[in-house]
Amino acid sequence: MALIKLNNKAVSNATAFGSISSLGSMVFIKKLTASASATLSFVDGSSGVTLDNSYKEYLFTFNNMHPASANPFFSFNLSTDSGSNYNVTKTSTAFFTQQGESGSGAELNYSTARDLAQSTGVQNISSEAGDDSDQGVSGYLHLFNPSSTSFVKHYISQTNSNFKYSEPYVMSTYVAGYGNTTSAIDAIQFSFSSGNIDAGDICLYGIA
Repeated sequence: MALIKLNNKAVSNATAFGSISSLGSMVFIKKLTASASATLSFVDGSSGVTLDNSYKEYLFTFNNMHPASANPFFSFNLSTDSGSNYNVTKTSTAFFTQQGESGSGAELNYSTARDLAQSTGVQNISSEAGDDSDQGVSGYLHLFNPSSTSFVKHYISQTNSNFKYSEPYVMSTYVAGYGNTTSAIDAIQFSFSSGNIDAGDICLYGIA
């Protein structure tokens, strides 16, 4: 990546800037909208989805994923066979922060409810999500080099959710791990741990 050159040594006195090149870009690929959906799946080569060696990094954004039932986790799983099976072995780590609207209950915790150790089950990437009309989950997931046939498949996620326990809480959840396979990942599926996805959008981008 090219560096910015300040031709006059001091920013306050600068009259001209050198060029910026090779910064890359975020390319929109596909948007899926939930409507009482059990799952939302992105499968390479299907319905305009690209999830191959076109990009070394893919970004999924979650916008107000609203559960049909109270307090499930938002999750995903990976596939190496175009979505016939979502069961890639995964190992991960997770922690969350929380606080109630009154300012009580502030915590920072490691989360054994969200980490995995060589598991083929879904990867939870949120804390509980309330089903009140103004509640849900938003956030993002980075998936790195899914088409590689040499390396495991790293992922990093951060989500924000709100739900009502003794009072309304906000919970921010951080998850990182890898799909322990050298086969190419060609599909990903999102769901809640119980009930349908009542509403919400997931957008897929390629990072060039």
